[in-house]
Amino acid sequence: MKVLITGASGMVGKGVLLECLDSPVVEQVLSVGRSKIDIQHSKLKQFDIPDFMDLSQVEGKLGGYDACFFCVGVSSIGMEEDTYRRLTYDLTLEFASAFLADNPKSSFIYVSGKGTDRSEKGKVMWARVKGATENQIDRMGFEDAYFFRPNYIQPLRGIRSKTGWINVVYSLIGFSYNLFLKNLPAAATDTSRLGRAMIHAIQFRPKLKIYNTREINALAARQD
Repeated sequence: MKVLITGASGMVGKGVLLECLDSPVVEQVLSVGRSKIDIQHSKLKQFDIPDFMDLSQVEGKLGGYDACFFCVGVSSIGMEEDTYRRLTYDLTLEFASAFLADNPKSSFIYVSGKGTDRSEKGKVMWARVKGATENQIDRMGFEDAYFFRPNYIQPLRGIRSKTGWINVVYSLIGFSYNLFLKNLPAAATDTSRLGRAMIHAIQFRPKLKIYNTREINALAARQD
């Protein structure tokens, strides 16, 4: 399969990218992001888009891919709803529309988060916006659309957050992560499992479309 990944410079996207590069079922990866990533691989191509709200430069250039793993995201902390909606709902749907236009028989995987609200009426702003985004992606006409709602994500394979103090937290939890995961599979996953789960979703096309942490871990372990 050939996949496109957005947000590969971030923690989640880089984890997904590394798993795709290692996977024998993924033959080509296109990384689309605001800046180049410091990885070179025979499978990997890169396409820089300084502004995801202006996709004029990619029109007609995203074709030939089986799936998009959309890993771009921003924190809602301190952000007004209009701004967050523009950077989440509008940005995601603009890109999804461009990708679907070039790949009408493709699949789309969207990373939202635990607590996403598909009623779009809840009190939590980010959850409403993410829910609206999921709903609209579902209506767009992708061959398959999957929605990943992880809770805690442990970075593996040397991946680090861009925020220094968060790396300290990850380092402290990392010592007991495997024990934590074994006893609380619904509470935690990691960047490698998240990547493998995305690959398996496109490879096996399961009926389940919404994946919380427990289901992400189970899909990552699937081998049939």
